[in-house]
Amino acid sequence: MGRLRPFLACRVQGFSPCRVTPWLLAVLAVLMLFNGCAPKPGYKDVSVQELRAASEPGRVVLDVREPYEYAEGHVPGSTLLPLGQVAARAGQLPKDAPVYVICRSGNRSVQASRTLAELGFKDVRNVQGGILAWQSAGYPLER
Repeated sequence: MGRLRPFLACRVQGFSPCRVTPWLLAVLAVLMLFNGCAPKPGYKDVSVQELRAASEPGRVVLDVREPYEYAEGHVPGSTLLPLGQVAARAGQLPKDAPVYVICRSGNRSVQASRTLAELGFKDVRNVQGGILAWQSAGYPLER
């Protein structure tokens, strides 16, 4: 406290830390509150079991891996759209239908899910664990 006292007592041309500090704290509290209320990513994480059980009409299963990975095996009925093309070709997808996004392990699908949500897609679902989790669960692949 010995070093802090001279700092608090210091005044520069009418500047009083005791008058400014409560105001500054109030502003910081409001900013933190708004940051906490900021919209979360516009997608939700789902398991491969949820994808397997999904039966919504018009649902889309989007595989964001590369073509050679897709050719090695993919979720039956899925559509290939490599991650690098998601933003450019998103207009080809229905914005109001559930879109399940899957990749190899779940990393690229998070990026693609975030991109789709930012582009205004209403129901984006990131499949956690990707094709690796799908295979581990014993589900079939289409080739």
